[in-house]
Amino acid sequence: MTAMATPRHRVSVAVAHAHAEIDAVADASVWSMDHTETTATLIQLTRLKAQVAELEARVAEHADDEAVDAWAHRTRQTKPAVLGQVKLGQALVTRGHVRDALAAGDLVVEQARVIVTALDQLPGDLDTALVDRAERHLVAAGREHTAPTLRVLGKRLMDVVAPDLADAYEAKQLAREEADAMLATTFTMVDDGHGKCHGRFTVPSFHGAALKKMLLAIAAPKRQDPQELGVPLRPGPERRGRAFCELIERYPADQLPQTGGVSATIVVTMTLDSLLGKLEQAALLDTGERISASTARRLACEAGLIPAVLGGRSEVLDLGRTRRFHTKAQRIAIGIRDKGCTEPGCDWPPAMCHVHHDIPWSRGGPTDVEHGRLLCPKHHTRFHRRT
Repeated sequence: MTAMATPRHRVSVAVAHAHAEIDAVADASVWSMDHTETTATLIQLTRLKAQVAELEARVAEHADDEAVDAWAHRTRQTKPAVLGQVKLGQALVTRGHVRDALAAGDLVVEQARVIVTALDQLPGDLDTALVDRAERHLVAAGREHTAPTLRVLGKRLMDVVAPDLADAYEAKQLAREEADAMLATTFTMVDDGHGKCHGRFTVPSFHGAALKKMLLAIAAPKRQDPQELGVPLRPGPERRGRAFCELIERYPADQLPQTGGVSATIVVTMTLDSLLGKLEQAALLDTGERISASTARRLACEAGLIPAVLGGRSEVLDLGRTRRFHTKAQRIAIGIRDKGCTEPGCDWPPAMCHVHHDIPWSRGGPTDVEHGRLLCPKHHTRFHRRT
């Protein structure tokens, strides 16, 4: 700790005294605290931390650029971190109710930031009395609700302070947010060269909600294989990740826009021996990536994929048959007959299953009801790994 050189201002003196008090218990053991006192002390520490944060923000707002730079350097904080405190201090100058609540320890910093942001988003021409009412409302709500709930309440502030203007304001706010979201929409994806693809995306809330519903629908059955009883279910993110793969594999290729005169269908180049399972040899996608032969055989059974089968001299022998997928009527008939995944012990419903060719399609198997049966995605994958 760097000692303060002869503090004179009452705030500086109070900080020095606080340091001395905290230093006095730096080595104190807390093992003898009972449950009640431990809880009470943690609550008081949280309130104290909020009070210190308000004082820090107030002093930061007063500091000039040189003092801010020295503060960041000597405390080894990043510039954005200290500027965030300066910004909070500047906001609290005009948000007296928030400042008072933070200084009293009735709010934590996260709540204060949420309230300030919500107030800043109110119409600029709104009567000051209504703004003051909105601030009081959120501060009062902060004594009962966490920051995420306050963020939701902040979006509905106009319902409280000016209900007659609320609908028009919300319409403008949503239009602005949707326009901003569309401008901010991005999608990045990179293959790491080790069998995995990583990506990030930003999409409007509607599209995010739609994607979430699709993935939850695919991942909905939370059942386990009898052989895996006692093993915890896959965590949510992994289940949704597999559902995303399923969504990509099952999306109808004929509904995608055409590129270069053909639909956006993945073409896999592999040898006939590999397709028939006589040789385990990597298959090449027309996009440049490589996949295992077992994955290619599984996809050839159900997904939107055309196997370009090559003979001994790499001449094209087959580009797929016209009827690879079972028709809707065939799927219904098979679903009524099988009533779900046909793997013993699995109870995935028909709507979540693939129609599997008993005689693999890659080996000339017919696409009909008699030679088709339902397999859930997991058991369908396992089947093709075994063959």
